[in-house]
Amino acid sequence: MRALLSTASGGPETLQLTELPDPQPAAGQVLIAVRACAINYPDVLIIEDKYQFKPTRPFAPGGEISGVIEAVGEGVTDWQIGDRVMGVIGHGGLATKIATESQRLYRLPEERSFAEGAALILTYGTTIHALLDRGRLQAGQSLLVLGAAGGVGLAAIELGKAYGARVVAAVSSDEKAAAAKAAGADETLIYGRAPFDKDQSKALAEQFKAAGGRGGFDVIYDPVGGDYAEPALRSIAWEGRYLVVGFPAGIPKLPLNLTLLKSCDVCGVFWGAFAARDPQANAAHVEELFSLWKQGRIAPRVTETFAFERGGDAIARMAARAAIGKLVVEVG
Repeated sequence: MRALLSTASGGPETLQLTELPDPQPAAGQVLIAVRACAINYPDVLIIEDKYQFKPTRPFAPGGEISGVIEAVGEGVTDWQIGDRVMGVIGHGGLATKIATESQRLYRLPEERSFAEGAALILTYGTTIHALLDRGRLQAGQSLLVLGAAGGVGLAAIELGKAYGARVVAAVSSDEKAAAAKAAGADETLIYGRAPFDKDQSKALAEQFKAAGGRGGFDVIYDPVGGDYAEPALRSIAWEGRYLVVGFPAGIPKLPLNLTLLKSCDVCGVFWGAFAARDPQANAAHVEELFSLWKQGRIAPRVTETFAFERGGDAIARMAARAAIGKLVVEVG
């Protein structure tokens, strides 16, 4: 098998294409011939040793895959050789084969491509947990989505509309605004590139407030962080919910007096830990996502694909915050 391995901490240029022996599935595992691997922001962080989990090197990044089962380990009864699967594995996806626990996997519908299958679970799983469990989003409420043209951002637009919210998408360019509108956003606003000085931060807050209207936003979905966070928080509604999803623009420091004045909640969203702690609730969410997918109300937007040898380029594009929708590496 071949794998793009991280052998030292650093950027995507440090990844090495390496030949390795084929893995063998242990008890409870299956062996997958990987066909596609979606790239997400954790892949940027994990090779720089900045992610919550630090695998022992060498390891392959890539936490979201699809493929075909080649072998099953002892005790596995729910999968067979030849089954098309998709799932979130943490890391190891930028390899032509991987052995992983069978319970991590879901059946890839026959009408869906491997690229689509690799691009669904992580972004939409994170977002449905964020909006429903942490944000308590209800029909008729207003939702502000930051970084709205990225994978989780577009997922938030689609799911927000599916659950009856008014969705305002905040993005950094006209091209990204068009993608957000195509995903169903009611309105878009374009912000500048951080860092912001005090006047720029105030101006952005006024921009968010104008979009939120007199009542403000009931839910704010923030996968960006940095200097965008405080201006967005200033536009929140009374008893609104601010969802902390990620920090590609940096880890912000919020003035907590704002939470008192708005009686609002700042809610962390850690989907991986939620899925591990409450697998039944997560399974119910995934079942709901498959239903919405079948109905055509959500659909992963794979905007760029990369050859396996260029997997590092896909991670570099994600690191540059240049991606619209999902980036997928065609592994097999």
